[in-house]
Amino acid sequence: MKKVLIITYYWPPSGGAGVQRWLKFVKYLPQFGWEPIVYTVDNGEYPVIDNSLLDDISKNVTVLKTPIWEPYDFYKKLTGRKKEDKINSGFLSENKNPKFLEELSKWIRGNLFIPDARMFWIKPSIKYLINYLKKNPVDLIITSGPPHSTHLIGLRLKQTLQIPWVADFRDPWTNIDFYQELKLSKWADKKHRNLEKKVLTNSDLVLTIGENLKNELIKLGGKNVQIVENGYDEDDFTEEENINIDNEFTIAHIGSFTPSRNHNVLWQSLKELTLENVEFKKQLKIKLIGKVDHSVYNSVRKFSLESHILSLGYMSHNKVIEEQKKSKVLLLMVNNTPNAKGIITGKIFEYIASGRPVLVIGPKDGDLSQIINNTKCGIVCDFNDVSDLKSALISLFQNKLSFSSDASYYTRINLTEKLSNLLENVSE
Repeated sequence: MKKVLIITYYWPPSGGAGVQRWLKFVKYLPQFGWEPIVYTVDNGEYPVIDNSLLDDISKNVTVLKTPIWEPYDFYKKLTGRKKEDKINSGFLSENKNPKFLEELSKWIRGNLFIPDARMFWIKPSIKYLINYLKKNPVDLIITSGPPHSTHLIGLRLKQTLQIPWVADFRDPWTNIDFYQELKLSKWADKKHRNLEKKVLTNSDLVLTIGENLKNELIKLGGKNVQIVENGYDEDDFTEEENINIDNEFTIAHIGSFTPSRNHNVLWQSLKELTLENVEFKKQLKIKLIGKVDHSVYNSVRKFSLESHILSLGYMSHNKVIEEQKKSKVLLLMVNNTPNAKGIITGKIFEYIASGRPVLVIGPKDGDLSQIINNTKCGIVCDFNDVSDLKSALISLFQNKLSFSSDASYYTRINLTEKLSNLLENVSE
């Protein structure tokens, strides 16, 4: 059995979408002849904690952990937060009026912490792993980003030990939606881009999640870029007898609800339908599961929809799947950013596997739209088309649409087999 070292910051007990991809690959890689060894942090600053994910880690998997120093204590002091506060990702804010110090912290993040706030883990990790790998050789190294600091660890290991290296881009680096919010100097922007190019040109294989991001990475210098999609684990979707679909017309949004996902078209459409249709107004409930930006609640108040909102907060992965199965409609809001066509949120595959209709607000010609069309699991409406969205919502409310939801291609075990074939080619 070949050995592969997987370097990832996000690992249980970290919750959220970022941890799922490699947690599940690690689970199934041994079935395809690969022994995974995981290297991660032992004191990460995770936005959410989900101890239920620990159950997915086999006792036979070697997990190496080293401490990391992150500047978040400094950030918390700077912005007046408590030490125990969790830091939200994606510039999701719970404050109505961002303070000057928070804006300053963005500048510091972008210009001083390059490529990201985990940069202080790079040198100690290189030292630790060089010593480890000399005594415990592996056939392949994989780094998963973001944070893209992990890729710089992989780059140095490749240069020093000449071990084949795979760089996995779950999200873009310089093309990520919040990159322009970092208030970068010309020097800092140049450094980000140079590091990104070094990673793309020196790795033996670049992995990513969709066609648009693949094309972006090729343009940026990636010499061997392949797609291995995100997916869902069939083990998480075993039939449960006691799950009944909600009686009310529940629309569930799961995951971080950031400002770039907060589209007025949704709230305007819902408001107009509540005025036009008494029964719709009576039955409408919107479940918000996960971190929610203050701008979302501002929109809810603006359109007088407060009585229809159920704020359920963060839930464990198991509870999330239960809520998915119960809801009448699963809502997915694509970030309205320049890279919108290439965004494929990880939760779409679990949405599909839940067997419930999926309503997407995003570009009709994007990668996500193609998945929706291929799986026949839902409807895509554009960012600004109120009429189209109202028509979709009322059709869903009246059960006038039928969906097949064929998600079989996206099972984690199928995708791990696809991954293992690519790894074999690199390691030969």
